Amino acid sequence: MAEMQTTLTFKRGLTVKNRLVMAPMTTKMSFYDGVVTQDEIDYYALHSGEVGMVITGAANIQANGKGWEGELGVEADYQIPNLAKLAAAIKKNGTKAILQIFHAGRMTDRSVLRGELPVSASAVAAQRAGAETPRELSEIEIQQVIENFKQATLRAIKAGFDGVELHGANTYLLQQFFSPHSNRRTDQWGGDRQKRFRLIEKVVQVVTQEVAESGAENFIVGYRFSPEEIETPGIRFEDTLYLVDQLSELALDYLHVSLSQFDRIAQSPDYHERPMIAYLQAKIAGRVPLIAVGNVQTKADITTLLQIADLAAVGQSLLIDPHFVAKIFNDQEELIRRKLNRYDLDELKIGNGVMSFLEQMMPERII
Repeated sequence: MAEMQTTLTFKRGLTVKNRLVMAPMTTKMSFYDGVVTQDEIDYYALHSGEVGMVITGAANIQANGKGWEGELGVEADYQIPNLAKLAAAIKKNGTKAILQIFHAGRMTDRSVLRGELPVSASAVAAQRAGAETPRELSEIEIQQVIENFKQATLRAIKAGFDGVELHGANTYLLQQFFSPHSNRRTDQWGGDRQKRFRLIEKVVQVVTQEVAESGAENFIVGYRFSPEEIETPGIRFEDTLYLVDQLSELALDYLHVSLSQFDRIAQSPDYHERPMIAYLQAKIAGRVPLIAVGNVQTKADITTLLQIADLAAVGQSLLIDPHFVAKIFNDQEELIRRKLNRYDLDELKIGNGVMSFLEQMMPERII
């Protein structure tokens, strides 16, 4: 069991001051071209300083990887100066700044891509209302995706971030290649589980090799994943245990499981005795730290979570109360703000994008 106020040192030498992490959450605050705004910088600065690490919302690595308006971008060098301001704002009081990087794949549409058809592993539409059937990526385009993850990582290094998180969760492109629902390919990038893992493996290898060759000190690389899909065919928990086993053998600093509830039980009846996190941790077997997330609201939640994970990510609770961590550490839990009043939005630097997220995820906590 990890104590919440103890430090943790990753393989590449970066040390976080405590075991609490600000979970990556969409802000929709960036300019149309992905450049960070001052509002976004102020928002992250307010919610930083107390947690050991902040993971930003997703930043797209290339133009057709954009998932929504107001999204962070790390696809071009002109975005580096404001990304540097963002990293500096997060890193106050010793908090570490991690830039989450991704490609949305089929989880976008032509209005966001300015008329261009979304792309994916195969020409299979997502099971969601209004989903467009994407175009299958060519071999050349797949190689470009791999290269763009590498270039995005180099920009994160230049901007002064302490690491990157490869976003392979929430049904975005890396997950789409691993999923039998979205990946129906018959070439080297599709087929059995091992072949569907190939793109993830290549991206991790290229990114971690580039970090090593860059000379950047204490710069870490993490990977985020979702444990199950509702689609048929789709990713099942057995597939994810395979994924985690493979990722644990690569040069990653941490794994990060994306959950809406941290103690959730798997859909598969073969894994009902313990929460999914416990099975994942058993499969990892100490090879790499595991971050877990999902409706963490109390000190008891954190304590329970850290019995089976190495770091606890906090999302909604930290948005509502930027001093959530200090109040937990100082045994002042009764002072934590639990409800969000709409008159508090300016104080909390919460814009329309964050507010829409909160309204969707936790309407019961908005008054």
